[in-house]
Amino acid sequence: MIDFHLHSIASDGTETPEALARMGRDFSAMALTDHDNCDGCARFLAECKRLGVTGRRLAGIELNVEPGAGHGEFHMLGIGIDPDAACLADFLEEIRAGRRERNAKMIEKLNGLGIPITAEEVEKYANGEIVARPHFARALVEKGFAVNIDDAFVRYVDVGGLAYVTRYRPTQARAIDVIHRAGGVAVMAHPRYWASGADDLKAGLSRLKDIGLDGVEAEYQANTPEETILHLRTAYALGLVVTAGSDFHGANKPTITLGMSVTDEETFLAPFWEALAAVRR
Repeated sequence: MIDFHLHSIASDGTETPEALARMGRDFSAMALTDHDNCDGCARFLAECKRLGVTGRRLAGIELNVEPGAGHGEFHMLGIGIDPDAACLADFLEEIRAGRRERNAKMIEKLNGLGIPITAEEVEKYANGEIVARPHFARALVEKGFAVNIDDAFVRYVDVGGLAYVTRYRPTQARAIDVIHRAGGVAVMAHPRYWASGADDLKAGLSRLKDIGLDGVEAEYQANTPEETILHLRTAYALGLVVTAGSDFHGANKPTITLGMSVTDEETFLAPFWEALAAVRR
């Protein structure tokens, strides 16, 4: 089993970095990829070391990137980064400032809908870490304004929801550059949400490769079998590396389980390890 896409309480997951390390202790490879921060990576890696894990364990991050005209949501994974890299600090503070501004506007929208919710009520679900939409959803459920988290997303905090507000996103080129300078591999997460068809996907990934994109999360737990085949074929045709990720969030995405099974893990991951070594040289 492998998993290069998982979230802890450092962003919008419900498991601690230590718990994730223990849950996947027998996996051959894992990366912690919280949204817009690397705050849980040291804890994750320290627990893996304490457990005597023999598989590869990496620090990572997930960034919400400007998608480009005609495309849907674009999340980029930086896998294998140095979480203490100096180039990350100012970059991540810009993103966090944009997130804080968005959160304040969402509170205003919810209040305008007659929902008496405060920033403090949302923040308590974040455990002192980055506040994200799942924390809004949990607060809305607790206050009785949604049946469950999915209902809260659809009605209020997802794209098209009554309280949804977009936020600052870095450009694709800048995100790729920062990931590379931090020693990581730049991978498009869940391309199913970005491109709507085979031609659109291939043309878009070809352009992104030209500006430095390294790979594609071709094996994604929410994919249909047809999507996985398309993403694998497109990546291989363009010479992009492929990764596999669950997008595990614990109780915030209860249908998603930790870990991904791929055929011949060593062969599957070999190009990724080569790309990571090249970035770090």
